Formats: sequence, C-alpha cells, structure tokens
Amino acid sequence: MNHPIFQALDTLLEERRGAAPESSYVASLYAKGMNKILEKIGEESTELVIAAKDCATGGDRKAVVHEAADLWFHCLVLLKSLDLSSDDIAEELQRRFGVSGHDEKAQRASAQDS
Repeated sequence: MNHPIFQALDTLLEERRGAAPESSYVASLYAKGMNKILEKIGEESTELVIAAKDCATGGDRKAVVHEAADLWFHCLVLLKSLDLSSDDIAEELQRRFGVSGHDEKAQRASAQDS
C-alpha cells in the first residue's frame, strides 16, 4: 500500500524471511512454516471479532484497533511468505473501487463457473 508504514513493513518482512529464527518473531514464524502463519491469522481474527463485539457493547475502541493491527500484520507476513505484498492488496482494492460489492461478487462467481 502506498503508506510509508506498509512500504517499511514489506521491506522488513522480506529481510526477516532469510533471518535466523531466533533473531526475530517474524523469522521464527517463517521458519515454522505456513501452518503456523495461518494459525496466527486465525487466532488474530478471533481476537478481533471478540474485541469488536465488546466494543459494540461499550468496550474499548482501542482494543479493536490493536487487534486489527495484529491481524493486518500477520496477513502481511502471509503475503510475503507467498511472494506477495501490500501493493498486491492495494492494486486489488483499487480494481474494486467504485464497483458495487454485489457486482464484484457476481463477477467472481461467474469467473469461477467458467
């Protein structure tokens, strides 16, 4: 994405891919493999859902931001493990921008049926 933090994270995550697992949390995730990365995404997704549900009933809004940041971070780790980046997500969001969600979903379903 075109925000400096995403560019910095893309660079950092690429650097950590080749680092020794004991040198950083990210390097240890890469070393543990795809299943561990996916497990973390599931965990962070659940934590975000819980934080949002709590926030909707008067809970802490900062907790939602914190958990969303954790989820986004782990998604970036996943993307980098697949040789993708935040730019790939930005391009896809740009492609969808201005297209009705119903239309976009129908287009995907149509493409899958072909």
